[in-house]
Amino acid sequence: MLHVEGLEAAYGDSRILFGVDLDVGPGEVVTLLGRNGMGKTTTVNAIFGLIRPRGGRVVVAGEDLAGSPSHVIARKGLGLVPEGRRVFPTLSVEENLLATRRGDPARWTLDTVYQLFPRLRERRRNLGSQLSGGEQQMLAIGRALMTNPRLMVLDEATEGLAPLIREEIWSCLERLKAEGESILVIDKNVDALVRFADRHVVMEKGRVVWRGTSDDLRAAPGIKDRFLHV
Repeated sequence: MLHVEGLEAAYGDSRILFGVDLDVGPGEVVTLLGRNGMGKTTTVNAIFGLIRPRGGRVVVAGEDLAGSPSHVIARKGLGLVPEGRRVFPTLSVEENLLATRRGDPARWTLDTVYQLFPRLRERRRNLGSQLSGGEQQMLAIGRALMTNPRLMVLDEATEGLAPLIREEIWSCLERLKAEGESILVIDKNVDALVRFADRHVVMEKGRVVWRGTSDDLRAAPGIKDRFLHV
């Protein structure tokens, strides 16, 4: 579904990514882990064409899209739930969802998104700016699903959310996995992620330093202590 190979990226003269390799297969949930400032969001930005890679490949469903404009990459089937949610504040919940509607009408629609997040149906006439942080994250996920993506990417999936809302987001992702969605997720709540993620990729200073399954990560507590804990 997604194959990233040798990805290099920089901001001006500051090199950030050093040959990042990453794969997400059909129906897989893969995490991208690491402390703040290790290059996770830069990796996402380079995948989506929000910054131009300095080198490497970004292959989506067999087509190398590295360096393509972000709208081209999105149309190839990548859906982004960005860090900070970035919902449209002056549009209603329903308008936010309809603004990104595309793709297979038999998959994700207003009704199916509202079934996933009943709270959005209740707040469908409210503006994006009138929602709580948790409701905005639900809306950001719903907006990405309305593009009917081949792969959904969540950057800081539960950052700043209350524990109960975090659990609701995790339950949503578990349900999406059960329905066959391919997901790449960035988050700091490792214990929650190992419950349902298939594989994990750990970054340190712009490089991949470890990769493995959830069982591998459970069996290697030193990885969390060395690369993930503050």
